[in-house]
Amino acid sequence: MPVVRSALLRPFVLAGALAALNAPAADAPAPAEADLAAARAVVQQFAAELKNALGSAIQAGGPVNGIEVCQQQASGIATRAAQQAGFTRVGRTSLKVRNPDNAPDAWELAGLEDFEARKAAGADPATLERAGIVALPGGGHEFRYLKAIPTAAVCLNCHGSTLKPEVSAKIDALYPSDAARGFAEGDLRGAFTLRKPL
Repeated sequence: MPVVRSALLRPFVLAGALAALNAPAADAPAPAEADLAAARAVVQQFAAELKNALGSAIQAGGPVNGIEVCQQQASGIATRAAQQAGFTRVGRTSLKVRNPDNAPDAWELAGLEDFEARKAAGADPATLERAGIVALPGGGHEFRYLKAIPTAAVCLNCHGSTLKPEVSAKIDALYPSDAARGFAEGDLRGAFTLRKPL
C-alpha cells in the first residue's frame, strides 16, 4: 500500500490556530515502519470487531440495532484498540459525519480531501492511507494515520440515499445533526484515524 508523507500532500488552508495545531513538522522524519505496521494492525482489529458487532446486531434486529451498536459500542471498541497498541486516539472521521464529535481536524480534512481526489483519479478507496509526523503546539511530535473506509452495500442501510422510516427516525433521535447519508456503494465513507505521541 502506498503511504504518502503528510508534507507532500496538497495543503488545505484553514484559518487561525487549527491549521497551526495540525501542520506537518517541516523537519520531522518519515513515519517509522513499526508505527505504520502497528496502525494498520489496529485498524484491522477495530474494523473486524466493529463489523462483527454490527453484523450480529443487524441479524438479530435489523439496521436499527446496528445504529445502536455504532452509538453505544464503537467508542469502547476504539478505546480498547488504542490502549492495547499505545495510541492516544483510534476513531473514525468523515467529510460527512453522523456524530459532530467525529468532525475532522485540519490534518484529517486534508487527508480526506486527498483521498477523494485520488479516488476520482481512479484509485481504489480500499488502498488509500495517509501517515505523517505532526508537530504538537506545546512541543514534540505525534504520529498520525488515516485509512480510508469504502462504502460497502451493508452500509447503505444506514448511510444510503433511501432509508427505511424506522432507521431515519432512530438516526434523527440519536444524531440530530446527522450529515452521513446519501452515500452509494464504493463511495469514500470516511476514514479510520489514529494518533500516537512520539
